[in-house]
Amino acid sequence: MQSPLLPHLDAIRDRFAHVETCPFEGKRVFFENAGGALRLKSVIETSAAYAGYADNQGRDNPASRALMAAIARGKDDARIFLNAPGGEVFVGERGTEVLFRLVRTAALGAAPGGVMLGSTLEHPASRSAMARWAEVTGRPHVLALHDDATGTVTPEAYAEKITPDLRVATIVQTSPVTGMAVDVARIAAMIRAVAPDCLIVVDGIQHASHGHIDIAAYGIDGYAVSPYKVFSRHGYGLGWASERLTAFTKEAVIGGSPRNWELGTRDAGAYATFSDVVGYFNWLGATLGGGDTPRARIETAATAIHAHEAAMMGAILNGLGNRRGLATMPGVALIGGPGDGREGVACFTLSSMPAADLVAHLNARGIRTHIRLNDHYCGNILGPLGLDACVRASICHYNTPEEVGRFLDAMEEAVGQDA
Repeated sequence: MQSPLLPHLDAIRDRFAHVETCPFEGKRVFFENAGGALRLKSVIETSAAYAGYADNQGRDNPASRALMAAIARGKDDARIFLNAPGGEVFVGERGTEVLFRLVRTAALGAAPGGVMLGSTLEHPASRSAMARWAEVTGRPHVLALHDDATGTVTPEAYAEKITPDLRVATIVQTSPVTGMAVDVARIAAMIRAVAPDCLIVVDGIQHASHGHIDIAAYGIDGYAVSPYKVFSRHGYGLGWASERLTAFTKEAVIGGSPRNWELGTRDAGAYATFSDVVGYFNWLGATLGGGDTPRARIETAATAIHAHEAAMMGAILNGLGNRRGLATMPGVALIGGPGDGREGVACFTLSSMPAADLVAHLNARGIRTHIRLNDHYCGNILGPLGLDACVRASICHYNTPEEVGRFLDAMEEAVGQDA
């Protein structure tokens, strides 16, 4: 397996907590990263420190000034990570809540009438927000159709639905079920060519830990991240809004700044822990010899992460050494097929074993995966396939070829039970 990260994996893994051992069950391989990535040790330390500070922002004392500086630094770091020189960075309750706020503000601020456009690939976070605010504003909510065979939605599928009266559009950058990436930049450019005033909001929640984000190149108006899926902690979401979207009327305290997306006292610890995340990408890029600026080092890290995870996913799908991959194991069916374009996620079924039993089988052999059900979270993908459930194995760049081998061995054992 060729990967630029292989010589550095020990140092990388040393920066994360509970890499090999769960504090509740002991040794295990963590292939449940799409449900929440491993936490940086620095994030844990920073969270504990900021949880202990009694002081608040806006006071005339050193502690308050330090909190304000942490917030400013976190926003600056987020801008570098997102490559978002303009607009506003803010934190909210969750990535889902951030998406709802972005969509709500866009729907209420856009010109009256027209259409709101999303896709059937989207997570219910953005799709539900669009459905809600399309109903409130009396607009049709049109959906571009994803392809069951490839597990993604193409620019061409969006093109069929793009009209000049488009007011708000949403794009999911990576599906948390199929793992397939979407060409955000091309879709956004196609929308802009036909409906230049359309407000475009991107769900980057599943994508953020797997590849670089380049808002300046996308031509969009809103972006959402769930930091717990990119090495930080639960309890907050991170959003970015363009100057145009920020200028719209939104919920605000009377007399406060009209630019402010945040209500009440901000969580300085949220910003500080996101600085830890950006600092980690910066460290990794520097370790790989990448560039003279933080952004250049982040891009170097992201490129290496993508290459490592592509090699790992290739091994999971096509085999490692003398081990078969999922694509050639009898009875295994891959959601979205065996094609390229996955970002760290493989969902699959085994004809001889229900998904819940397969998750339990893998757990018993120290492989942490997760069941996805035909419910309000995943029914958009599984329903059209006639599936009640599937198993999701999701990797990150700190996972190793040896862990892939253990997973494939456990899968072969499951396949062999029906032989």
